[in-house]
Amino acid sequence: MPNPRTDRFHIPRATEPRDRLPEEAPPEPLANWRLALNDIIFGAESKAGKLFDVVLILAIIISVVAVMLETVSAVVVHYRPLLIGIEWVFTLLFTIEYGLRLVSVRHPMKYATSFYGIVDLLSIIPTYLSLLIPGANTLLVIRILRILRVFRVLKLIHYVSEAEMLMQALRAGKRKILVFLYSVVTMVVVFGAFMYLIEGPEAGFTSIPKSIYWAIVTLTTVGYGDITPVTPIGQFLSTAVMITGYAIIAVPTGIYTAELASQLRIQRDNRSCPGCGKTGHEADAEFCRFCGEEMVDKE
Repeated sequence: MPNPRTDRFHIPRATEPRDRLPEEAPPEPLANWRLALNDIIFGAESKAGKLFDVVLILAIIISVVAVMLETVSAVVVHYRPLLIGIEWVFTLLFTIEYGLRLVSVRHPMKYATSFYGIVDLLSIIPTYLSLLIPGANTLLVIRILRILRVFRVLKLIHYVSEAEMLMQALRAGKRKILVFLYSVVTMVVVFGAFMYLIEGPEAGFTSIPKSIYWAIVTLTTVGYGDITPVTPIGQFLSTAVMITGYAIIAVPTGIYTAELASQLRIQRDNRSCPGCGKTGHEADAEFCRFCGEEMVDKE
């Protein structure tokens, strides 16, 4: 029989069905037309995808050449309206293409904040910006970075993998490199302050910031020669800075080489994620390592 004294204080167990947390529903698959669009725009395995990338690269080259010709006075005199028209036509086409790229992925912001997404956006903004700031369209030469996709078009998968490997090694060693850069900045500030104290305005070291500029130029072994120490102590310090510059070259090289060796052990392929459009996943990966979208094997 039920006991009212204990039943009224009954606390449901966490294992009871009504206390279970609802499981997160799996994301709905992309529509077929979006998958097909993703394969054409981000992939280079199909004929349509390869043709799309070839046409895109030709358009990029023509648009960049047109922007460069706008700076040649002899050409501008006769063909300025034509060049401006070409610039706007390609800008509108690239704007439409950018919109299609966002539509064809599940997570548009993932792609928009990726390297290629930022480059694609920056390749169309200068033309619109030129309506407010004359000459801003010169920045359209950044479109040349989009030709990096030529490696996928020519099926140079090994080159794509190598490029991705280099970027991964750089990301893996960024903390060590930042510590190294902090050390370098500390050294040039100290060297610049000492040189300002030793040489003074008479030798061209008119301020600590200008002395720091000298220290950077000397430490990197560039040596412009626009500012040079004249006192024996200053020349001795300059020699020490130059030797230090040669000595520290091996530090970032060693850091990057170690991270690159680590990345060499990881096998990657050229599949593009249908969610964010990024490539460079491990060969046996079933999900995107950037957004978690399920990867689709492309035969």
